[in-house]
Amino acid sequence: MMHRLRNYFLTGLIIAAPLFITIFITWNFIQWIDGLVQPLLPPVTRPDSYIGFVVPGFGLIAAIAIITLIGFLTASLIGRRLVHFGESILDRMPLVRNLYRGLKQIFETVLSDRAKAFQKVALVEYPRRGLWSIAFVASVSRGEINHHLSDDEDEAIGVFMPTTPNPTSGYLIYVKRSDLIILDMSVEDAAKLVISAGLVAPEFDGDDEDKPAVGEPVPVTIDDDRFNPPSAA
Repeated sequence: MMHRLRNYFLTGLIIAAPLFITIFITWNFIQWIDGLVQPLLPPVTRPDSYIGFVVPGFGLIAAIAIITLIGFLTASLIGRRLVHFGESILDRMPLVRNLYRGLKQIFETVLSDRAKAFQKVALVEYPRRGLWSIAFVASVSRGEINHHLSDDEDEAIGVFMPTTPNPTSGYLIYVKRSDLIILDMSVEDAAKLVISAGLVAPEFDGDDEDKPAVGEPVPVTIDDDRFNPPSAA
């Protein structure tokens, strides 16, 4: 009887815990956005001025609408001039301009449709030979890093190695393309693997013989012509 009760409890925990944690995180995120946005809105635009209580999620909806409106206005000629004028003011502030430029470049890279980073998962021999770490393929090296690390036979690839159990922190390292083992698992499955410290491993039905060995060319498919150089005739 105790064994059955234990199994029932664990089954219920598996079902209930992710559900309640998801609801808890979502609810706190909505309240956080509401707390930031609603005090900035004029009282006449807030529904609590008419119905007497705060409507959860109104601040989030208002934030989405305001951001969309800003994007619409920026697409016009007048909007672009206003943005240029605002950026010219920020350029006169020594510390603020560096922060703004860095954040703008990060958001442009992450949100741009042309940026197809973190689409591939790879294994990297790190921190020493014989030990392998999960990494997300970011991009090929460019600029000065490419000049010093890449050559005609092999180029350097930037990969992000997340830490367990928090995948938002980690290390950016550059390795030779031939030192990468590209995996078939998705980025989502790799993130689950990292967060769970290896407890949640994705299924694999492929043939290991098709996997390129270390030292062989790795077919990385990212929207960058340098990842897939033309084969020699």
